Amino acid sequence: MTAMPQNAPAPTRPWAPALAELERGLLQRDVAARALLLAALAGEHVLLLGPPGTAKSELARRLQRLLPGAHYFERLLTRFTVPEELFGPLSLRALEDDRYERLTEGYLPSAEVAFLDEVFKANSAILNTLLGLLHERQFDNGSQRLPVPLVCLVGASNEQPQDDSLLAFYDRFLLRVPVQPVDDAHFAALLQTRAVNPAAPAAEALIDPHRLAGLREQALHIGLSETALDLLHQARRQAAQTGQPVSDRRWRQLVDLLQLQAASRGAAEVGAWDLWLLPFVLAAEPGQVPGWTDFFMHRVAQTAPLPLDGLERAVTAFEQQLDIERRAPADAQDDSAGKVALGVCAAERFVGRLDA
Repeated sequence: MTAMPQNAPAPTRPWAPALAELERGLLQRDVAARALLLAALAGEHVLLLGPPGTAKSELARRLQRLLPGAHYFERLLTRFTVPEELFGPLSLRALEDDRYERLTEGYLPSAEVAFLDEVFKANSAILNTLLGLLHERQFDNGSQRLPVPLVCLVGASNEQPQDDSLLAFYDRFLLRVPVQPVDDAHFAALLQTRAVNPAAPAAEALIDPHRLAGLREQALHIGLSETALDLLHQARRQAAQTGQPVSDRRWRQLVDLLQLQAASRGAAEVGAWDLWLLPFVLAAEPGQVPGWTDFFMHRVAQTAPLPLDGLERAVTAFEQQLDIERRAPADAQDDSAGKVALGVCAAERFVGRLDA
């Protein structure tokens, strides 16, 4: 299960209360909650990949409660789902006037936050409409192209799409976060956790529109530190070496998200720790997330295992010298000579390792 690095930067006020509200009472959902909050602040979309019963819809509902006055829309999609279920029924009055229009009030085109479960099971007619709605924030209603208020669409699926025709839609989700059941270490806590009351969040947890606009404006002026830029170059090489193509658009979107991540914690530039987002933006499938997580942890958190050749050789030298001194006659033993011999032997072996 993917976990948030302990030293990853946390949003400062006023965003920390919102993050706490998303995580409240949920176990091992810190990554999903943080990704969801950042996506909403940036106006991006999130795909949660995992089995049922892992709090995916609960996170989306909590996000809606953090946006004052926001409308929420939720649907479980199947191959039999028809456009009317998502975009609204046809207007009979408009049909009388030879106009093909939908009544969108209360449906997806009127929602600020939406949750679509099993999102890849929809038919092509629905997916084609969703493409424009997610990317352009526009909805074609009859002869009119109307703006929609959508802030964040949360998609959910048990698996990534297998059909190539779904790849364009899949790419519209900037953040793709695996969500797994609680692990064995937290199982006892899960059994003893009480259901969280879905009451309105505290006032300080609400996302103020004016403050959000200020955050987005501030993010535009955040630069990339030399360390962050170098890490992104390394990530590009890593993607090429492992055969994971990443489009120019996704790299650009990643930088925008990194800038907002840095701004949310009051930083003047994107730092190395802000790149905790890499696995959830660059991985094309859940199986690639651990590799990108290792990339981040090794280069930023310095968790790569250190080479033990020198230590092993030093231990071997020590054991050999100890054995020599034990076998030597009692009157021939000299502590200082033994120590010198041990030091010389270890030094010679270490120098030999460096030369190799």
